Amino acid sequence: MNQPSYTQGRQDKSLLAMTIGQAFDRTVSRFAQREALVVRHQQLRYTWAELAASVDLHARAFMALGLKTGDRIGIWAPNCAQWCIAQFASAKAGIILVNINPAYRTSELEYVLKQSGCQWLVCAGSFKSSNYHGMLGELLPELAHMTPGQFSSERLPDLRGLVSLDDAPPAGFLPWRTLAGLAEQISADEFQARQRSLQFDQPVNIQYTSGTTGFPKGATLSHYNILNNGYMVGESLGLTEHDRMVIPVPLYHCFGMVMGNLGCMTHGSTMIYPNDAFDPLLTLQCVAAERATALYGVPTMFIALLDQPQRQEFDLSSLRTGIMAGATCPIEVMRHVISELHMSEVQIAYGMTETSPVSLQTGPDDELELRVTTVGRTQPQLESKIIDEHGCVVPRGQIGELCTRGYSVMLGYWGNPAATAEAIDPAGWMHTGDLASMDEQGYVCIAGRNKDMIIRGGENIYPRELEEFFFTHPAVADVQVIGIPDDRYGEEIVAWIKFHPGHSATDIELQTWCKSRIAHFKTPRYFRFVDEFPMTVTGKIQKFRMREISIEELRRN
Repeated sequence: MNQPSYTQGRQDKSLLAMTIGQAFDRTVSRFAQREALVVRHQQLRYTWAELAASVDLHARAFMALGLKTGDRIGIWAPNCAQWCIAQFASAKAGIILVNINPAYRTSELEYVLKQSGCQWLVCAGSFKSSNYHGMLGELLPELAHMTPGQFSSERLPDLRGLVSLDDAPPAGFLPWRTLAGLAEQISADEFQARQRSLQFDQPVNIQYTSGTTGFPKGATLSHYNILNNGYMVGESLGLTEHDRMVIPVPLYHCFGMVMGNLGCMTHGSTMIYPNDAFDPLLTLQCVAAERATALYGVPTMFIALLDQPQRQEFDLSSLRTGIMAGATCPIEVMRHVISELHMSEVQIAYGMTETSPVSLQTGPDDELELRVTTVGRTQPQLESKIIDEHGCVVPRGQIGELCTRGYSVMLGYWGNPAATAEAIDPAGWMHTGDLASMDEQGYVCIAGRNKDMIIRGGENIYPRELEEFFFTHPAVADVQVIGIPDDRYGEEIVAWIKFHPGHSATDIELQTWCKSRIAHFKTPRYFRFVDEFPMTVTGKIQKFRMREISIEELRRN
């Protein structure tokens, strides 16, 4: 009998049986005068001691707002120092932080605030094209006549007040700059008593998964979930207090706040935010100026860095490691990141919000071929298996659905036991919905989302395989492959192509190039040439939008 597609991660790394606040205080005691946080667009720098002073002050201020253990406070803002402070302050006060996508509009914001029962919201004044103050004014027309802390709204019955990061917000908002002044209402003894009462299995964070169908669901994560995941990611990267990590990914997502902030915090490494949102030039400038040793990003970010016209002007030789994740990582892009960005120890991580997020990761000693063709092996203290449609574990090498189990699996979807039961089976396995295969050494290859698999004329076609193939074309900078309905074959293949600057190709040229290289049924019938793909603020490609656009365009033609 073939070996089954099941693995356990290493057991020699112990989990941290502590709250985020306890881990934070431990790091502060060890590295008080080392640099903890650098926020370049705000021109702010904090040592661990300075960051701790601000975190404790704001934790007491949150308590003074009337927030009790288990209450929810939302944060709706781009990357900034206040985001980091709110993350650690809420954890130390036992309050559940609700991450709100900076791209949300009024209907999405209202849903998340209501579904999570947020009592308070910390928000920016505006970001890009979003006027947060204006949208909240729409949701709460009575806002200007209300006193923060004494709200009463039929639309948002749990909301008690709003904190604005602007220095002079409209009426009804409590300015962040005055928030810390409330801390004196809470004594040091009260604050310490609150911290002593907290348990590491308690929820500390709610993250709403992108709602491609229906409303988003709030993945509820404990101290234990995300503290240990950030720690294990950092362990794999070999982080120490001497590392300096540039974090251009959004903090509202696990990549930023867990793999970034908590990964750094558990190792005493420096967190560096180059801007409020990703900008390739500012990220390159930041890496060079701060002598960064680690860099995070999704594949589209690394492609933008590689194609940035001024890249050669910056000394990036300080880089050592980092993670490319959040989407399938193209092999050719990975090779260029290693050779041209000096990230010789760069790793791939795979996971999902519901698993805190990382469940598989390549290692620092993995051969290059494994680092560019797989998503690694099962993380320490976790389990992975691959199953067929009947729930049976498949043999090694066979494609099936990837499932994960262990400390990282969420507590459940907030207020949604039915959705929780659909995602986590009675044995504790989180069903990812991703198609994957496992080799004899336990390395896992992701074939794509279950729903993304294309069935053309009875042939199963995996978009990931075709995307990797197109990356070998010299003109192609990025590519996404989708399936659309077809009367004759059931589905047809559409390739969305983004070219390198100064390069191009036609449909016919690409189809001709395919002919001698791949099976005829895998050659896309349609091509669409674009400058960018529809994506979420975290850089995840929205294939459902691409499918809708492609179907509509073909219908018009």
